[in-house]
Amino acid sequence: MASSPSYIPYLCVAAAAFITTFLAVPLVKRLAIKLDAVDYPSKRRINTKPIPRLGGTAVFLGLVVACIVQILGTWHLGWPPVLVPHPRLHISYPMLALSFTVIFATGAIDDVFQLTPKQKLAGQVLAALIACMGGLRIGVIVNPFAPGEIMLGWLAYPITVIYLVAFTNIINLIDGLDGLATGICGIASFTMFSMAVLSGRIDAAALSIALFGACLAFLRYNFNPASIFLGDSGSLLLGFALGSISLLNVSRTAALTSLIIPLIVAGVPIIDTFSAIVRRKRAHISIGQADKGHIHHRLIQEGYNQKQAVLLIYAWCIMLSAGAAAINQVEVPMRVLIFTVLAIGSAAFAKHLHLFEPVLRHHYNKRTHEDELVTPDDPAFKQEEQAAEERKEERHHKL
Repeated sequence: MASSPSYIPYLCVAAAAFITTFLAVPLVKRLAIKLDAVDYPSKRRINTKPIPRLGGTAVFLGLVVACIVQILGTWHLGWPPVLVPHPRLHISYPMLALSFTVIFATGAIDDVFQLTPKQKLAGQVLAALIACMGGLRIGVIVNPFAPGEIMLGWLAYPITVIYLVAFTNIINLIDGLDGLATGICGIASFTMFSMAVLSGRIDAAALSIALFGACLAFLRYNFNPASIFLGDSGSLLLGFALGSISLLNVSRTAALTSLIIPLIVAGVPIIDTFSAIVRRKRAHISIGQADKGHIHHRLIQEGYNQKQAVLLIYAWCIMLSAGAAAINQVEVPMRVLIFTVLAIGSAAFAKHLHLFEPVLRHHYNKRTHEDELVTPDDPAFKQEEQAAEERKEERHHKL
């Protein structure tokens, strides 16, 4: 199968996910409105009219039907075993399916009832733990500095949990414009599919092509002007799915390159998340405090409309995905060169968009005697920014 793959099973799986998601979206819209799982216009939101969320339900149904099609194909059509237990891989696919169900349920409950950040994080950790206990973890890493391997032992569990939770949240954080998260995940999943086929990872290929089919169908309704949003049920599910695929896509003994490639594919949301952390730390505000400094916000501020901003980010993602695919096929010197070019290009774009510059600051209001958050439009922001620079200079002189 690895040397001469048949693409008919993959086409069937992708079609099943696409058709199911496409047909389910209108039903999910009505359900979301009935449950009042709706994003109403506000200062923090881009939408100017109420839009139902809970769109992840349609994507989840697409993945479920694709999984059923794959299993039936394995049993009755002689397809290679994929989403069924395989003794060599030591992965329990029922446990993996349960982890997907838990992450989807966490997001769906949040869409309807608004969970606290701690409750949402608990659901993500639980889903990641279930996946780990089902065998989705890397226990051995090739030593990049010397011959041999590094045995992770019990550390494989916390490392994998942190990895999956981080992947889940980077997609959740970038989900800010119509079609943005859906399109990014579609590009990433197709890239991971091509890599999985080349490396003979049939399970990763089937799951990634199913995710691609579901994303493509949902994008029909989610691209600007969107008639439905992913909601947390979708953004958490997509991020968790990409993280899971990236782990399925490497062997039990993981080389450094095989671990870096998925991070390059998901480079845009990773850069967005990293810059948000730096930006909020610089402003001395909570990392969890929302602001309008994300990539899509900056592009809108530059004068691009929603469609143009999303298409520019798509182009950035395609560039990184193409680079990741190239790295997967060349020798070490060229890998280093390609990675360097991608890193410099992305850093330059991030600098141009001022991604690391604060958009919120704490300011003590002498009139109300309270600590308030102010934006660059407020004169108090400039005062606080100047005060922060003076404090920085003062510390420098003391040193």
